[in-house]
Amino acid sequence: MYFPTTRVLTVLELLQSRAKISGPELAERLEVDTRTVRRYITMLQDLGIPVEAERGRYGSYRLRPGFKLPPLMFTDDEALALSLGLLAARKIGLSGAAPAVEGALAKVERVLPNALRERVQAVQETLIFDMTPSSTPPRSEIVSTLSTAARQERTVEIFYRAYTGDITERAFDPYGLVYRSGFWYTVGYCHLRSDLRTFRLDRIQDIEMGDDTFIRPADFDCLDQVLRSIPRTPASWFVDVLLKTTLEVAQQRVPPAMALLEQEPEGVSFRCYVDSLDWVAYVLGGVRCPLVIRQPLELRDAMRQLAQDLLANAERTE
Repeated sequence: MYFPTTRVLTVLELLQSRAKISGPELAERLEVDTRTVRRYITMLQDLGIPVEAERGRYGSYRLRPGFKLPPLMFTDDEALALSLGLLAARKIGLSGAAPAVEGALAKVERVLPNALRERVQAVQETLIFDMTPSSTPPRSEIVSTLSTAARQERTVEIFYRAYTGDITERAFDPYGLVYRSGFWYTVGYCHLRSDLRTFRLDRIQDIEMGDDTFIRPADFDCLDQVLRSIPRTPASWFVDVLLKTTLEVAQQRVPPAMALLEQEPEGVSFRCYVDSLDWVAYVLGGVRCPLVIRQPLELRDAMRQLAQDLLANAERTE
């Protein structure tokens, strides 16, 4: 928990870093209600800080144009949080992130007091992130352009390479970005297909910011859309299996992005596209319930081979 004074200073930092910011966004960032935010704003105004309020449903706060304060020093928690964020950015392998991270860390350390600098360096030297680095990191300008377009709700033009190698030009409304299991994704509305689509950022060959704007659907969940779209992505094999169990049990035992799970009268359907049937056989073996392989028939051979390997390992004594 922050002390109130720290929260008030944090509000000031956010106001200096943004042209304007809404009360609900401030409340979410500070983990307080909007009434408390208004109290913090009043405290700043009482200190002579020219905070201006725009009233209305979409009201916001801003500092009077031209007003600047000297930069504030980092607290211990702020310096640690910043260092952790930079180290995490380097770990996920964003293209070009390494030199940028090192430069930012060096700038942070340069302005820290000696005692705090030693603490931050201790974290950098001893902390290990158990994260999957991106095997095919996207270019940083693609991440930046998509993020800006999503925030400003502007359409972009992308040249996208499909898994088959075909390249198409698409007008795309990006709703947000997701990093999951070593891959970067963007989710939004594809004008070429007139539907929602999920694109891997490493397959975007080129991108340009457009002039057209869009309105992002309220409460759209980008991560949920990615998890639902991954099993639908075309691959070498389409798998359709009936699991003789409940949907609740299946959801507990099947990785979220592995397959689409749907309740049926006789059980739960397990559907996905994969390149490796051996991997699907391994996953289905871990579900631990009766099942019926509807397609492909080659999956039965993969499961038989897995069963033989498991039995051989169980019988092996040396």
